Amino acid sequence: MKQYFKLFDLSQKVDYKSEILSGLTVALALIPEAVAFAFIAGLSPLTGLYAAFTMGLITAILGGRPGMISGATGAIAVIIVALVKTHGVEYVFAAVILSGLIQVGAGLLRLGKFIRLVPHPVMFGFVNGLAIIIFLSQLDQFKTPAANGALQWMSGSELYRMLGLVLLTMLIIWGLPKLTKVIPASLAAIVVVSGLVIGLQIDTRTVGDIASIQGGFPPFHIPAVPFSLSTLQVIFPYALIMAGVGLIESLLTLNLIDEITQTRGRGNKECLAQGIANITTGVFSGMGGCAMIGQSLINISAGSRARLAGIVASVMLLVSIMFGAPLIEQLPMAALTGLMIMVSIGTFEWASFKMIGRMPSHDVFVGILVAAITVLLHNLALAVLMGVILSALVFAWENAKRIQARKFLDDQGVKHYEIFGPLFFGSVAYFNEKFDVVNDPLEVIIDFRESRVMDMSGIEALNKITERYQKAGKKIQLKHLSSDCRQLLKNAEGVVEVNIMEDPSYKLPLDHY
Repeated sequence: MKQYFKLFDLSQKVDYKSEILSGLTVALALIPEAVAFAFIAGLSPLTGLYAAFTMGLITAILGGRPGMISGATGAIAVIIVALVKTHGVEYVFAAVILSGLIQVGAGLLRLGKFIRLVPHPVMFGFVNGLAIIIFLSQLDQFKTPAANGALQWMSGSELYRMLGLVLLTMLIIWGLPKLTKVIPASLAAIVVVSGLVIGLQIDTRTVGDIASIQGGFPPFHIPAVPFSLSTLQVIFPYALIMAGVGLIESLLTLNLIDEITQTRGRGNKECLAQGIANITTGVFSGMGGCAMIGQSLINISAGSRARLAGIVASVMLLVSIMFGAPLIEQLPMAALTGLMIMVSIGTFEWASFKMIGRMPSHDVFVGILVAAITVLLHNLALAVLMGVILSALVFAWENAKRIQARKFLDDQGVKHYEIFGPLFFGSVAYFNEKFDVVNDPLEVIIDFRESRVMDMSGIEALNKITERYQKAGKKIQLKHLSSDCRQLLKNAEGVVEVNIMEDPSYKLPLDHY
């Protein structure tokens, strides 16, 4: 009997120690990130923390990629800033719920498969752009409020203390795995540096200096907005962008984790999980979110391969909010900053530099463009969309130049054109250049054995070339059209007129996905 509903792979071997320790590390790393993203959006810290808990827990249980971590993200925060300012937090909650419904719809329609259309250079640009953003976001920890409230760079002993603790954290994360892998290096670094700061009473910024994380269980709350068309008109654009950005970032992160772990996640299942998580987050006072590449890489590098680490991280985050706030607020930001800088270094695809001069120049350009848009505009959806469109245009241009024609006269004086390559909108001009209507004999055959008509532009090109030969008083026939090409022409009957020779039946291999 086929099993349709399966949350956990009970046959998977789980390293419980690695999973629990990885979950603890991720929970500690989630707190300052969630608080920072809530501030970016103009919301209270608990709004980000509640989103990190609900998003993380639900996607850990239901998601299509074990080991991937979801929570409140900067990509979502920058989208809702304007909505917060113009309409307030209640409209944000409503937009989060609607974005979740859109994502569930995408999962049910199995749209996750379209992530295959993202080329590798776009993936490089996406990863490198996010790595740079993660690094640049940590530089704010080296700034301190001035008398007028503006941020200014640290100086003197304050700067040296911060730098020393950050470098110590990075050194432990880099060096400890060379000595032992009993505990995750990231967790060890946080514990050691926190112990030094608390034990020696080193004066440095802590989590509590950013904001208090004390709170209770996320309250169930239906957004207090009018259920009207005007409300929908306000929140729908935000919800649509949030859903798109969230799915793109989540599915690209899923692909990245797939490559690292040499396993395969389920994109459509992840779409459903993200949608259900956002719906739940919206009714439990959260700001919404999606997959987090930084925390996911922390989790994977710490040895997690199952769902348990994500569940532990979410539960421990809630425990910290409800019971452990006084302790967690003593953690030095320097330790978490050093951790995130090491994540950014590990995230960056340093191998992409080797592409320059070795790979096609247009692929290099696409990767740089995607990274630049990601960093400068913080708009992941736009960056990926631009990369895919540019790659598609380059592909079309390169394939348009591949159409060729071999010409010869047979014993009966009939001119044959054997076409090689696809006939589509990009190759129509090259296709038309192959024919010599004026000097050709009275009968011409165009052989499509090695070609295929791909679109309306190709059909119209056949119509035009037929008209040109007919006006010259010559007979033209099309030969060896594939079954799908014949169907296209049949559908266009009454619009185009072509003369097709009857061919034997050919069996074509089909790709089934």
